[in-house]
Amino acid sequence: MHVLAGTSKGVYVLDGGHARQVLESRGVRDLVRVRGRVFAGTGAGLYVSDDEGESWSLAGFPELEIWQIRSHPDGKLYVSTQPAHLFVSDDQGLTWSEVEPFAQAPEAAAWCVPVKPPLPGRARALVVDQSNADRLWVGVEVGGIMRSDDGGQSWALDLPGENPDLHMMCARPDNPEVLFASTGYGRLDGVAEMVEGNAGVFRSEDGGQSWVYAWKGITPRYSRPMCIDERAPYALTVASAPTAFSSFKDEGGAQAMLFRSEDGGESWRSLCDEAHSPCTANLHGLTPDPERLGGVLVGTDTGEVWRVSDGAQWSAMGEGMPPVLSIAAY
Repeated sequence: MHVLAGTSKGVYVLDGGHARQVLESRGVRDLVRVRGRVFAGTGAGLYVSDDEGESWSLAGFPELEIWQIRSHPDGKLYVSTQPAHLFVSDDQGLTWSEVEPFAQAPEAAAWCVPVKPPLPGRARALVVDQSNADRLWVGVEVGGIMRSDDGGQSWALDLPGENPDLHMMCARPDNPEVLFASTGYGRLDGVAEMVEGNAGVFRSEDGGQSWVYAWKGITPRYSRPMCIDERAPYALTVASAPTAFSSFKDEGGAQAMLFRSEDGGESWRSLCDEAHSPCTANLHGLTPDPERLGGVLVGTDTGEVWRVSDGAQWSAMGEGMPPVLSIAAY
C-alpha cells in the first residue's frame, strides 16, 4: 500500500513507519489519485505528480486555496477553492476553465466564514455523480449545498436541517441519490446554539433536495472528516469533536471520536480503541483502507497517521509530521 499524507506544511510519503517530505506547501487539504496522476490541493494552488508523489509541479491556481478535487470516469476533473470558486478540466488537469455561474449565483454574496474578521466562504466539499459528470454538489462553508444538473450552468441551494456550515460530502457508491453531509455550528450571522440537531451528519435520499438528521444521540456533535468505502456494505466513517477549534493543546485534549455506520446513518458504533476513547489528538485526514474492508486511515493534529481496522484496532503508520489534513492510500 502506498500512503501519502497531506499536512499543514506539505506532502509526506509514509514508508515503513517513516515519514519523508516530498512537497513543501501550506495547507494540503486534499490528495487524490486519478488515472495514475496524483493531485494535491494546497493553500497555494493545485500540484500534480506523475511518479506517485516523488516529485511535484504546480498545475494552476497559485493564488487560491484548493479544498477538493473530484473526478468522473470520463476523465473530467473538478476542483473547488477558497474563495469559493469551481473549476473544470476535460484533459486530466492540463488546462482548466472556471464554472462561472457557481461564483455568480445570488447566494454567493453572503458566503463567508464568520470569524473576526470574516474570511471568504470556501467551497470545501465536492461530489460528482459518477454516472453523470454534469450532476454536481458543492458544499460551501458557510453557505450551504449548491446543486447543479447541467454541469454548473444553473444552481439550486439546499440547506440540510437549515444548516449552511458544510464540511464534507459523499455519495453512496451504488446510489448517487443517497448523499451524506457533515456539518458544524457556523452560521452566516455567527455560531448556532450547540445542541443536538444543529451540527452533525445529515442524509439525503433524493439527490440533496431534502435531508434528515442522522447524528441522533452522538457526541461530540461537531462533525468534519468523513469518508465512505467504495465496497459493500459501503461503510460510512465520521470523525467529530466538541468544536471547530478542538485541539490536542486543550486541557484534557481534543476529546475527538471516530464513528462508523453500515446502515446509512441509522445506527452508529465507535471505531475508537481504549487509548482513543476519546482521542487526545483531533482527527482530520480520513480515507478508506484499500487493503482492509471497513478499515480507514486517519490523521491527527499531532502529526500522526493511524491505521484503524473495522474492529477498532489502531496501529501507527507514521509520526513526526505537521498536522495531517488529508491522506491518499492505494
